[in-house]
Amino acid sequence: MAEHEERKVEKSEEHEESVMEKIVETLHLSNNNHHSSSSSSDSDDDKKTASSPPVTSSFKSKVRRLFGRERPVHKVFGGGKPADVFLWRNKKISAGFLGGATAIWVLFEVVEYHFLTLLCHGLIVALAGLFLWSNASAFIHKSAPHIPEVHIPEKPVLEFATGLRNEINRAFAVLREIAAGRDLKMFLMVIGGLWILSVLGSCCDFLSLFYIIVVVLHTVPVLYEKYEDQIDSFAEKAFHELKKQYAVFDAKVLSKIPRGPLRDKKKA
Repeated sequence: MAEHEERKVEKSEEHEESVMEKIVETLHLSNNNHHSSSSSSDSDDDKKTASSPPVTSSFKSKVRRLFGRERPVHKVFGGGKPADVFLWRNKKISAGFLGGATAIWVLFEVVEYHFLTLLCHGLIVALAGLFLWSNASAFIHKSAPHIPEVHIPEKPVLEFATGLRNEINRAFAVLREIAAGRDLKMFLMVIGGLWILSVLGSCCDFLSLFYIIVVVLHTVPVLYEKYEDQIDSFAEKAFHELKKQYAVFDAKVLSKIPRGPLRDKKKA
């Protein structure tokens, strides 16, 4: 009886061990299946994200830049220090340049100060102050002012003169090509630009025109660079609308204008 009971205990223990092994195997298989399904879903997601382009790049590729521009605004302005000033890369220099131009315009246009008068008054004040300070330094027990020696360096002056000479020669060459009648498009552009300048010159003097150009160069490019996507999309819609209106005008007006026999023969 004792041996029979021991056999029963051993069989029950073996049965429990087999049941536990089956449970472990089922859990292991379910974990493997879950891992494979998650890895396949991750790979599918990676494929989808790789195949689908980003929204921002597709949006930027759809937007056509103003005047067919392909380069950034900073490169359009030359990419050097003038571009940094116009696009406010260094706010202190840009603000100082715009503030100086504003002060000059206020002095000469609003206050109606003359350049020679301003120069003479500035020299009078500077020389009188330095003269009095130099003579009074012995009485007030302070050191005399240090007046530096000012010399105009030769190299920057020569570089500026050479650059100016090259630009003038280039302008003369362009004017010669236009006068020779070789480029009709350039001729019309130059004539239109000169006519616009003549109209602006009749409305205001040279200093006011120069100040307007300075203000425009310090405001329009930086605003365009900041909102270029919105401005380009709006400009594209405006150009499309203009083309539609021109097509309507052509169909209703221009197409009804009688044409000469030479044009009819060419079309025929």
